[in-house]
Amino acid sequence: MLDDPLLQSATHDDAPQPRAGAREWAGLALLALPTLLLGLDLTLLHLALPALAADLRPTSTQALWIVDAYGFMIAGFLITMGALGDRIGRRKLLMIGAAAFGAASVMAACATSANMLIAARAVLGIAGATLMPSTLALVSNLFRLPRQRALAIGVWATMFALGMAAGPVVGGVLLDRYGWAAAFLVALPVVALLLIAAPFALPEYRAPRQGRLDLRSVALSLLGLLPIVYGIKQLAKDGVGFGATVAMVVGLAFAFAFVRRQRRLSDPLIDLDLFACRAFSVALGVLLVGLIGVGGTMLLVTQYLQLVAGLSPLAAGLWMGPPALAMLVAGIAAPVLVRRIRPGYVIAMALGLSVLGYLIMSRLEAGPQGVALATAAFSLVYLGLGTIAALGTELVVGAAPLEKAGSASALSETVQELGLALGVAALGSLSTAIYRNAMSDSGGASARALPGAVSDSLAGARSLAPELPAAVLEQAQAAFMAGFNAAAATSAVSTALLAALAAIALRHIGAGDGAAADPPK
Repeated sequence: MLDDPLLQSATHDDAPQPRAGAREWAGLALLALPTLLLGLDLTLLHLALPALAADLRPTSTQALWIVDAYGFMIAGFLITMGALGDRIGRRKLLMIGAAAFGAASVMAACATSANMLIAARAVLGIAGATLMPSTLALVSNLFRLPRQRALAIGVWATMFALGMAAGPVVGGVLLDRYGWAAAFLVALPVVALLLIAAPFALPEYRAPRQGRLDLRSVALSLLGLLPIVYGIKQLAKDGVGFGATVAMVVGLAFAFAFVRRQRRLSDPLIDLDLFACRAFSVALGVLLVGLIGVGGTMLLVTQYLQLVAGLSPLAAGLWMGPPALAMLVAGIAAPVLVRRIRPGYVIAMALGLSVLGYLIMSRLEAGPQGVALATAAFSLVYLGLGTIAALGTELVVGAAPLEKAGSASALSETVQELGLALGVAALGSLSTAIYRNAMSDSGGASARALPGAVSDSLAGARSLAPELPAAVLEQAQAAFMAGFNAAAATSAVSTALLAALAAIALRHIGAGDGAAADPPK
């Protein structure tokens, strides 16, 4: 039985709920498109990064911002967009966001400099922030029975994995034939289909008795989150410094002011009473920490396949297919397993497999068996990701009243996007720092004579490969592997602690009581 009163009374009233039919499942198929697109977009971007480096010549810091500017902006605006969708209509916000996402994709494809691409990625993040909470909240509208809702959320969540599985094949072909700009233009057909079909396939929902959007809360949320994220990025990159410390302090001050304001408002952006539910709070924590390891490692694995193993974008994409399919399997199987096994134990066991994958990658070397070993290890990591994505999301959304589903969905997506972005920032910066240290310490005067791009990153070294001695390129690859191994070992430790937390903190939810079954009435 559940001991969280909020989860017991959660969402969805005690009256008998209608069973979803063919129209609702068709609506789910349409709602899966934005999720599919985001998974596709993520895979394509990581595959396109080496080509971007060769064409736009970003510094290592710019390369990191190209990847994580989207995640930082989407994390910053998700809460606002979730609350906005509850007020103006979830389908309406979804269509506005889809149109904006398409326009921003064209902007990114036409970028002629690294800074222009970073700006386009930031706009994509703001547009993307409208998509995820709208789709997930509409799933709650379509599927009122908890068992059906759990399965629908599992399917919705695994569409991200399906996009990642298709992304390597689609992206490899596009990159080989048309260049990196195609990685952004692929969004246009999906956006067009969504805009055409949404008015016919999706219901509109606007929460009753919602007040006006509190713009001061919006400003406080952005002024709190973005400086904190920036400070973490700078701390990971350069260590403790004045700028990073000031950013963290300022961000925490605004975050504290945001929380205080939410407690005073009758209609806040975030209903803080939701955090009284232990399952809700723990699920958010699991999603956040779990995605930090995945975000940073994903970036490093794709770089390893192309910059160390020397694979083409298409070949690298094909090798990234099995991990994405592993996530797909886990996302569908997890809601079924929790009917017999406690959700906390299912999550802990899946994260245990992720720990094994990280440990294998912490010992990975640049050798002939490295590609197959990296793929197998990353597949284990993604088994854990698929499990926490499906079960964690259902625990969060299932704890919220129907009229607050948009805000709850936004919280779920915020911590996941923030986790991915923090993972890229923290683990990417850690590996970059180790790379630079190894390159500066291993060559004496000759190291000081190397071009700045070689000492800055392996991508920079590869872009100058025809001009470099073979020994220098091998040295750069070895330095990259040292950073890769350290990042994987860090992820192994944090994920092991997370598995223990899930097993202990979620043990009160019995098999069949949580993510895949009706809560007790």
